Amino acid sequence: MEFDLTWALLALPLAFAGGWLSSRFDIRQWRMETRSAPKAYFKGLNYLLNEQQDEAIDAFIEAVQHDPDTTELHFALGNLFRTRGDYDRAVRVHEHLLRRADLSRADHERAQHALSMDFTKAGLLDRAEASLHLLMGTPYETEARVTLLALYERTSDWPQAIAMAEQLELANRGSFKNRIAHYLCEMAAASLQAQHIEEAQAHLTQALALCPESARARLDMAQLLENKGDFTEACQQLQTLAKRMPSALPLAASRLARLSVKAGRQTEAWKCLHAAQAQRPTIDYVDALASLLPPGDVAALSAMYLDHLRKEPSLVVATRWLDLNAQALQATTAAAPLLPPEVNQALQKATTPLKRYRCAACGFEAGTHFWQCPGCQTWDSYNPRRIDDL
Repeated sequence: MEFDLTWALLALPLAFAGGWLSSRFDIRQWRMETRSAPKAYFKGLNYLLNEQQDEAIDAFIEAVQHDPDTTELHFALGNLFRTRGDYDRAVRVHEHLLRRADLSRADHERAQHALSMDFTKAGLLDRAEASLHLLMGTPYETEARVTLLALYERTSDWPQAIAMAEQLELANRGSFKNRIAHYLCEMAAASLQAQHIEEAQAHLTQALALCPESARARLDMAQLLENKGDFTEACQQLQTLAKRMPSALPLAASRLARLSVKAGRQTEAWKCLHAAQAQRPTIDYVDALASLLPPGDVAALSAMYLDHLRKEPSLVVATRWLDLNAQALQATTAAAPLLPPEVNQALQKATTPLKRYRCAACGFEAGTHFWQCPGCQTWDSYNPRRIDDL
């Protein structure tokens, strides 16, 4: 049978046309797919900008379904899940990324970092710690160390916190000496609670050797020495605080006055507190100086209150002056009280918030001075001066 060249010539154009049509179909389909994915992606961004997180998540899921190999969409989706508190789904997204064999090293490290953030936000601290340690030697190492430091603080693992702070300082990330002194003070407090007095004193001695300007370590050491009956040395610790950290003296004023009486050093304490009061008056200095006055010396105490009011208007001190003079008047005459009980009660209520301390970082107010804010966890954010003195 002879081969008919005519059919071959006719088949070539048909094959060419078929190939061209199929290629056009593939290109059209590819264009439709690539157009649909960005459309869903930009729709998700629009929802995100309008703070519609649920709609944004749906749009990103749609975009990921069109192109499951797009890592950026997975990162965006995982971050959205974490932002809205859906930590389980955020973990699944980032773990899926880590299992991909085609993921670049940079994206793998980025996914590991995102996963550690998921665990931290979810409160899975043991898994967060393990995940953060995997970031050592990566561009996220410093951030991982800072997060680990916060994690150890949160769990009161002070030895680990000290080690991490020392590593950050060695990496030239600032001075952590005062922070480490706080950790040693925390360890001393735990030792005191367990009745290990010598161990607590060793921690405080270490804190002062590392950071002599640590006001907390001075105050805690003075309290420990007072409990041991060493009033002279305790008083000396507070005198040192007054010289080296005068801004923290309001926290120690009343204790210094009390210890000076026990140690027989009232004159030194009076000079120290009187000089501090003359330089920058506070309620705490007035109270401390008042406790060193002879009992019943109403005239001297009244003059002290008035002198404070001339330098620093204070509703707290004004209320105390009124109350002092009302009591003195009632004690010497049979006249009606200068201040009716209702007025005195109203004044006491009005001055109570002014005696509090305020966090400079978040504004949290408390009747007690904190070294670490219970609201925002910031260290040394509480001013030693009360609100009425600010």
